[in-house]
Amino acid sequence: MNTIYFDSDVCDEVRRKKLYEGQIFVFSPCSSTIALCNFAREMIEEAFGSLDPRTAQYHMPVEEYVAIASKLKPQFIHHPRTKSLIQNILKEFECHPQRTYLDVPRLRTCTSDGYLTNGVGYAFHPHRDTWYSAPMSQLNWWLPIYDIESESAMAFHPKYWNEPVENDSKCFNYYKYNQTGRKNASQHIKSDTRIQPKPQQTLELDPQVRVVCSVGGVVIFSGAHLHSTVPNTSGLTRYSIDFRTVNIDDVIARGGAPNIDSAPVGTSLRDFMRCVDLIRPSQDILDLYETEESLAEDGMLIYQPAENELSQKSLSASVSR
Repeated sequence: MNTIYFDSDVCDEVRRKKLYEGQIFVFSPCSSTIALCNFAREMIEEAFGSLDPRTAQYHMPVEEYVAIASKLKPQFIHHPRTKSLIQNILKEFECHPQRTYLDVPRLRTCTSDGYLTNGVGYAFHPHRDTWYSAPMSQLNWWLPIYDIESESAMAFHPKYWNEPVENDSKCFNYYKYNQTGRKNASQHIKSDTRIQPKPQQTLELDPQVRVVCSVGGVVIFSGAHLHSTVPNTSGLTRYSIDFRTVNIDDVIARGGAPNIDSAPVGTSLRDFMRCVDLIRPSQDILDLYETEESLAEDGMLIYQPAENELSQKSLSASVSR
């Protein structure tokens, strides 16, 4: 049975244990999460100029929207300030700074009424992050940047926490996806042909759980949860942030949620950085998750954005704020 904990004051160790059991934690906005959302809003609103980012889709062709979003997203994700803001969140949530590792945050856009559902505005099908080579100990943190409604939220499908889903994750190679799929997102507008692991059976998506929280509120859940993007019918584009964490002790112990159906090639562990100093995991830890198959083919072990995605002019314009 899945339980939602609101503003729970349990310690991080107990929280992780419950998250690995399929429970979901929801927290009210706090100073560190609001700071991250405010920083994101500054960058978003600067990118769209005089237009309200939530309704900009009604005032420009989709190609123009994609051009803005495809520059905005990597500039936010790789901005040096975003990491420090995430570090502040983890400190406020009392995650051990030496044992907790973080990934860079993702800026997500979910436009309304099917305006853009591919590429940089990909509407995620039902999936587990563990199908995408996430370790079973990965925890996902999700925050709305603007107010949301149930019609623009994210959905959890608790029926499948303990029930395997037939999927094609065995065909997914994380390093190949880094090399091609991630950097080519802006090329996919009308359709999305990137190889991504998907269910290979008809799913019963109801009952489903949608969490609606205030700006800066946080939803924390296991990367093993089956979840999806709700078809946005709210009339407003949804902007959200998600980032991931792992506890290195759980990684070393190969702990976390049970693996009932994930079989991708490669590991996303190289993306994670130690909270206190942003050092990446050592090779001996990575070796616990690598196979000869995962390293046999060419690929990109750690995704590196192209230089033109990280305009120094755009970065410096926001760094002083």
